[in-house]
Amino acid sequence: MASGAQVARSARLEASDGGSIVLEEGCVVGDGCRLLARGGAVRIGAGAMLGERCTLVAHAAVTLGEGAVLGDGAMAIDFDHETIDVERPVRLQGIEAAPVTIGARAQLGPGASVLRGVTVGESARIGAHAVVGNDVPPGVTVAGVPAREGT
Repeated sequence: MASGAQVARSARLEASDGGSIVLEEGCVVGDGCRLLARGGAVRIGAGAMLGERCTLVAHAAVTLGEGAVLGDGAMAIDFDHETIDVERPVRLQGIEAAPVTIGARAQLGPGASVLRGVTVGESARIGAHAVVGNDVPPGVTVAGVPAREGT
C-alpha cells in the first residue's frame, strides 16, 4: 500500500491463491468496501476513490485508473460462472474470467456494475445502477440495463 492511501477500517481486503492488491498514492477505499483478489490482481490508481460498499473481485484483473470514482455500492467483477451442464449445480461448474479496466477519471454512479471483460474508457461516465456488459469508449456517458448511450 502506497503512503497516502486511505482505507476505511471496515473495508475488507483479501488476496488468496496468489492474488494481489495494489493501492496507489492518494487513493481512498470507503466504508464497507470489499476488494477480493482471488488469484488475480486488484489495482487502484493514484487518487481513485471508492464510495461506501463497493465490491471489486479479480480472478484475472480489475484495474481502476488514476482519479477514477466509484459511487456507493458500485461493482466491478471480472468473472462469470460457467453454465455448460444444466444438470449440474452452477456452484460446481467452473468460472470464466477476463480483465476489467476502468480508465483514468472515469465515473461510475451508485450501484453501477461493470462485468467480465469490459473496458470503461478514460473520463467515461456510467449512470446509477447501470449494468455495463460492453466496452464504453473514452468520454462517453452510458446508463440503463443494459447500459447504452442516449438512455
